[in-house]
Amino acid sequence: MDNDHDRQDHGHQENEAQGRTMSRRRFLAICAGAVVLAGGGWALSRTELAGRLAKHALGAAHGRPVLRDLRQVIASDNAHARTIMWQADVKWTDAVVEYRLKGAKAIESSPAARESFTDDGVTVELYTARLCGLEAGQPYEYRIKADGQYDDWHALQTDDGGAFSALIFPDSQSNDYTDWKHLAQGAAERNEGADFFINMGDLVDNGEDHRQWEAWFDAVAGIIDRIPVAPLMGNHETYNEDWKVREPVAYLHEFALPANGSEEFAGRYYSFDYGPAHFIVLDTQTEEAADFHQGLLEAQQAWFREDVKKTDKTWKIVLMHKDPLQYRITNRPDRQEGFSDEGRAWMPLFDEAGIDVVFSAHLHTYRNRGHIKDFQRDASGPLYILTGVAGNVRYPGLWVDHALDKVIAPQPETDNYLTLCVKDASVEIACFLPDGTEIDRETLRK
Repeated sequence: MDNDHDRQDHGHQENEAQGRTMSRRRFLAICAGAVVLAGGGWALSRTELAGRLAKHALGAAHGRPVLRDLRQVIASDNAHARTIMWQADVKWTDAVVEYRLKGAKAIESSPAARESFTDDGVTVELYTARLCGLEAGQPYEYRIKADGQYDDWHALQTDDGGAFSALIFPDSQSNDYTDWKHLAQGAAERNEGADFFINMGDLVDNGEDHRQWEAWFDAVAGIIDRIPVAPLMGNHETYNEDWKVREPVAYLHEFALPANGSEEFAGRYYSFDYGPAHFIVLDTQTEEAADFHQGLLEAQQAWFREDVKKTDKTWKIVLMHKDPLQYRITNRPDRQEGFSDEGRAWMPLFDEAGIDVVFSAHLHTYRNRGHIKDFQRDASGPLYILTGVAGNVRYPGLWVDHALDKVIAPQPETDNYLTLCVKDASVEIACFLPDGTEIDRETLRK
């Protein structure tokens, strides 16, 4: 739900809200996954493992490395750097990313660090390479070289510092990732010029379930290898298979994100620049983190103040998973309309910092609230957009409209995506249904 003070077995509450009970076995059945229960945890079946190893053997015979989930990850400075990651089922002793200006003969390379990553009873080899010293505004191409074998070339475009566009996907958590795949691929086809994409947290329904991560990556295949992802951590990234809170192990490994100066909270919050915009990505899972860490909110707020001071970008945009507003719920007459703990903690800082736009998620409903300052409607405050839902977990008729809601998605609500177009003098945000039908548009000017 929207406030984790209501978190008593939070994962099951969300499942009940949409009239479904999500079980791991049911998800695996939906995915038609061949798995066996062994050694107290779920592991690849012998058939699946044999199939993967056979692919590696076939790839080796053709001089090609077999890799999975190839992805670009956003960097702090996307004009001159990019992070490349992928996974494999075997250990390579010599893995690098080769890259060049598109069509050029001269090739440079960056070594890939390998990490054996185990979660959910499954171990994979995770490779990470950081490309630095790139030329701004140039088309590059890159490929993976591993133990003398070469992958295909993939596109990579650096930021030129000017206008750009991005795709924004709300929560993609699902009990069947078909809808998420359809939405993501359709949005990418309609917006071929998008420079990167954002996923607003709750990427998966259960953060420990490795098959859900595989389904998430499969849905964005052909997108994430050519444009970078800027992910947010959601509360569902912190759940184990018993729906208890744990460290977000998979999320923190799957995305090598820009440093935030904290060893303890590395990967949880970060910032990056693209064109004339500075993005600040927050970790709103302070209640979940309290079981393992103390002081996340205070450390993050101090970092936020310093981070904002350093930027000279025209536009300042915040991305946060949990929503700043609190809604009444149809089956909870005691719940009052107002602002969430996250809103009370962060909105005064957004006012102080002159933030232009705040994107949030978590409630699985699209709402444009217009501009808010000092907890009330004010044209001088940030624009607040609740981004909606990109997966198939929906809460029809659950939320009672908030007095600050300006535009609400058509009911009964379905999934949606957003586009963000930023220029020096304007920011344009639009929201679309899966078929490309526009349901809202907002423009800011300076």
